[in-house]
Amino acid sequence: MRLWTPGRAYSAMRDQLGSIRGVYWAGNRVVRRSDFRHHAENVLLLHGFFQTRSIWNTMEDRLRFDGYGVVSFDLGGTLSRFNTQPLDALASLIADKVESLAQRHGVESLHIIGHSKGGLLARRYVQQFGGDARVRSVITLGTPHHGTPTAALAVAAGVFFRNHSARDLLPNSRVIRRLNEERWPDNIPLTSIYSRADIVCPYWCAQLRQEDDPQFMNVEVPSVGHSELAWDTAVYRQVLEQLKAHPIPLGGGGG
Repeated sequence: MRLWTPGRAYSAMRDQLGSIRGVYWAGNRVVRRSDFRHHAENVLLLHGFFQTRSIWNTMEDRLRFDGYGVVSFDLGGTLSRFNTQPLDALASLIADKVESLAQRHGVESLHIIGHSKGGLLARRYVQQFGGDARVRSVITLGTPHHGTPTAALAVAAGVFFRNHSARDLLPNSRVIRRLNEERWPDNIPLTSIYSRADIVCPYWCAQLRQEDDPQFMNVEVPSVGHSELAWDTAVYRQVLEQLKAHPIPLGGGGG
């Protein structure tokens, strides 16, 4: 039996919540690029609740190595960086930013990878804010498609999070109900990657109900914590497989 040492405890916490130094203290220091025209396919990365864009550093490096252009947005929130704003406000923001990419850089279509709340944000953008015209595929990592009970902890701390979206993440919230009641576009694949080791978003919260839509796919990966989904090698292999299975056609046509 392995002893539960302080180092092991920190590793477990990092895998579930992210590195204090690598994510929270690093903030939104992500290199801005404008080379989208030089890539046949581009990927938008959307981070989760009370996380920052820094959680994507490893994913971004891997995607660029494999030939994809990558973009991530500053989603604001608590302390101007922790992504605590309501989903609808953020989906509208994403819609504006993606249209700006189309106008300024000719990015007519892109893939979206969303971690945790970022996956719900991708869905909201596609289903209600015109994203179906720009998005080729959506991949979610540890996303609470049916809400998650752990959001109650953030709701309890609501005095600290002004205009926060924690209630959006609760099971049976208004946003969750609408996402699952509204039809998902027939031409946009939606893949949910999740793990039974995820304690922030339990696997039953992340599983898509495939009988609801033929475009839904569930992919389970073993022994990966919630934040770890954003940098785990096995998860990236699944991400890359899905991207290659649904390439953006020449000419950049949308979904």
